[in-house]
Amino acid sequence: MSEHVFDAVVLGGGSGGYAAAIRLSELGRSVALIEKDKVGGTCLHRGCVPTKALLHVAEVADVARDAASVGVIAEVQGLDPDRMRAYREGIVAKKYQGLQGLLSARGITVVAGEGTLVSGPAVAVGDDIYRGTDVIVATGSYSRTLPGVEVGGRILTSETALELPEVPRRVIVLGGGVIGVEFASLWRSLGVEVVIVEALDHLVPNEDPALRKGLERAFRKRGIVSHLGVRVAGVDASPDEVSVRLENGTSLTADYLLVAVGRGPATAGLGLEEAGVALDRGFVVTDDRLRTDAAHVWAVGDIVPGLQLAHRSFQQGVFVAEEIAGLDPVIVPETQIPRVTYSHPEIASVGLTEAQAVDAHGRDRVAAYEYNLAGNAKSEIIGTAGVAKVVRMVDGPIVGVHLVGDRVGELISEGQLAVGWEAHPEDIAPFVHAHPTQSEALGEAFLALAGKPLHAL
Repeated sequence: MSEHVFDAVVLGGGSGGYAAAIRLSELGRSVALIEKDKVGGTCLHRGCVPTKALLHVAEVADVARDAASVGVIAEVQGLDPDRMRAYREGIVAKKYQGLQGLLSARGITVVAGEGTLVSGPAVAVGDDIYRGTDVIVATGSYSRTLPGVEVGGRILTSETALELPEVPRRVIVLGGGVIGVEFASLWRSLGVEVVIVEALDHLVPNEDPALRKGLERAFRKRGIVSHLGVRVAGVDASPDEVSVRLENGTSLTADYLLVAVGRGPATAGLGLEEAGVALDRGFVVTDDRLRTDAAHVWAVGDIVPGLQLAHRSFQQGVFVAEEIAGLDPVIVPETQIPRVTYSHPEIASVGLTEAQAVDAHGRDRVAAYEYNLAGNAKSEIIGTAGVAKVVRMVDGPIVGVHLVGDRVGELISEGQLAVGWEAHPEDIAPFVHAHPTQSEALGEAFLALAGKPLHAL
């Protein structure tokens, strides 16, 4: 048995883990980063990046299909799954190579292997022990399934869906959250017949009603069928197809079933509880500084209850690195973390929904304004419908920004600044938004809430 000593040991090389390792190295700490698969984790290899690459393929197909409407003679003659795969894998490979180079340039020791937390604190990898003054656990998440539904063959998770060698004819998507609607959107753009089954009454149920309604309306127009407020009674798969029985008696048949019912914390088999780390339903229990119950053991990312987003993991990784270094960093509250669903149309939000603000402060203390993208020239040019909704406290700051429409994910950083800095609409109203841009839609909502609407009624 060999023992290796570092200032810090990071267990997990995904978004939160490698961000922590890089920041610690920048702060002069020696770091070992332990990863059983590939650095970059699910986000880079089986999640955010490859999915968005395929969503771009879907967008190109939509643009080509609609090109004649703007005077460009083009058509979609077919789809080449092999080239689509090569494009997606090429994007991932470049980002992976870049990340490996970055870790090497920072002098971070990357250890390939499956780690187990042991007291000390330390991480055991095979017969080797990697001991640190501090250990950061950042092992990410896995795709959840349903009881009685066995993944494999015709039943997919988001990871195996990316590996399909074909573009299917018909797909059932079980789950109307972010992952479900993104896959439904990209498949529909590629000509697939798509049916979504969601147990709750709306798609993306955690979003503001204005966004939910906008997405549901757009999906209906695109021919995506949604069964909302109904649960699955049973699933049967054969070598050729899969059938889903709903509790309301409806039966559905397709080539594949995508199970997209959320992600669970990847904490099993890591020795966490044995090392003194408390778990709650598989999630790591931490304080507000991301310390666990075990001395000098920290947790970041999807294993910590809250939003399971790569950029949240990045921020938490950087936060813990700076906390270890004694810099007293500021952690970003969950309500200030931007959320984007990369469907067609996109959804982007930050802060409180109108209902959440009313619940917290009372109806008479909350004001909201929705600006319809039909009044925005750039949105008209790119052919998208949608709304920009801003929620504020009466005579107080902006507490929520909510957007639905193509490309609105690029606008949410301005919303985050407004919410995070507790800006009043009156503070932002004098600022100039370039014309014609979609950012003007946010500007119009700010103007309206400041009491001086320009193009809004």
